[in-house]
Amino acid sequence: MGAGAVVTGIVSSASAARANAGNEQPMNEKVEQWGVFEVKAQGPSAGNPFVDVQFGARFALGHRSVEAAGFYDGKGVYKVRFSPDMVGRWSFETASNVSELAGLTGGFECVAPATDNRGPVGTAHQFHFQYAEGTPYFPFGTTCYSYGFIGAPYGDETLKNLKEAGFNKVRICLLPKGLGKLQPAAMPFERIGEASPPGTENLEDNGASKEKFDLARFNPAYFEHFESRIQDLMAAGIEADVILFHPYDAWGFKAMGQEADDRYLRYAVARLSAYRNVWWSIANEYDLVRAKTMADWDRFFRIVQECDPYSRLRSIHHSRVVYDHSKPWCTHASLQEYDFEKSPERMAAWNKPIVYDEIQYEGNISRRWGNLSPEEMTHRFWRAIVYGVYATHGETYMATDGSPVWSDAGELHGTSAARITFLRKLLEKSGTTGLMASENPYYLNAGNPGAVILYYFDYHCVGEYEFPLPEKVAFKATMIDPWAMTESPLPGTFSGKSKITLSGKPYMAVLFEKA
Repeated sequence: MGAGAVVTGIVSSASAARANAGNEQPMNEKVEQWGVFEVKAQGPSAGNPFVDVQFGARFALGHRSVEAAGFYDGKGVYKVRFSPDMVGRWSFETASNVSELAGLTGGFECVAPATDNRGPVGTAHQFHFQYAEGTPYFPFGTTCYSYGFIGAPYGDETLKNLKEAGFNKVRICLLPKGLGKLQPAAMPFERIGEASPPGTENLEDNGASKEKFDLARFNPAYFEHFESRIQDLMAAGIEADVILFHPYDAWGFKAMGQEADDRYLRYAVARLSAYRNVWWSIANEYDLVRAKTMADWDRFFRIVQECDPYSRLRSIHHSRVVYDHSKPWCTHASLQEYDFEKSPERMAAWNKPIVYDEIQYEGNISRRWGNLSPEEMTHRFWRAIVYGVYATHGETYMATDGSPVWSDAGELHGTSAARITFLRKLLEKSGTTGLMASENPYYLNAGNPGAVILYYFDYHCVGEYEFPLPEKVAFKATMIDPWAMTESPLPGTFSGKSKITLSGKPYMAVLFEKA
């Protein structure tokens, strides 16, 4: 990379100069705000560097400093990644328990972000989200658990479908899960012995894998593959909700023990936290991971919180036992429910945004949770929005050719995705920062008083209704058909009690916007 190059992609890499040689040499790299700068250094490869070597760096801008943990990337290579959140000249100095890695110095220039870089997503207005640069963010995501570790051609196919569908968030597992006869592209830990041949089952009688792994030695190639998928999502403007634990593996990674669990979390955070589109989901269906206690889950939250210098969003997802999302390390609630009518009491109890991350799946499999019609999936998204919360899509249509279902990776087959994106774009162009549900409404509605009000009539077939609008505000009105994805503006303006003739069809909506 040439001197002075602006890194508008993902990573800028710089060799470090020895500070203890008395010749600090600032680098000429330019990294955009919320991009990723990478320090790379050569160090020892003998023994077990994943355990034996500590490595990190302190980054400074004026009187401000940020510490970031580094990681061993194999073959004697050590890295620290850093995402600058302020424009200006940053300097760094490394620290290590190994002399050849300590005291390395350098710097870079942080420049203004590119137009498609709005920074990381955080919480805003108590129950909603926005990008760091101030644009409201509405999470309209989907679920592709295996996207981060599945091999060709399914990874690329997933990305293509995500872009075309218009989802802006995807839930993905960091640790691998079973894929039937398909195999992960790699494994996260160093194998002990030979790998199973592709397409074969190498299982014990109890269903556990016969493959063994050294849990004290990570496989950098696995994480590099995962990181490339994170970067692809970032380039597409898609947030990555990274699931750190889950109950679905056959290799024993859900029961590694405290020492291995904690080391894995620190390694994952060191490698991934600098990517601005990363969110942390501590677990999917945490209560089905029988080897862990509530104290373990609390500890995992604290480790992620302490090790992540950027305070990326943090949540945890349940099966039956809802986690106490009022705990301070939870930034928002992630639920496996679709009882949106309980949202007001949950919001009052937790005072945080709520994302119903699993509202069952559009599909046609035999399990009750996996055969929603596309109409019902669309309907649930609309109900979520008028209750002031958010929802996540999933799909499980049967595949007969051995390819994975969408909830793992691959091809999207359903028809609700376009309707979900239609709703997202409707919110984005309305100018709202996030809708709040009306208290005790006659018909479901949510809005920002005096600015935007969205009515959703659910299963009611309403032919005429007198809307109780604010008296001193003039609104323009638009009739919306959520399934047909049509908008029909009504003539004139409306204020106070306004009687409007409606279509008489179910599942219709009306959007009022300040004129």
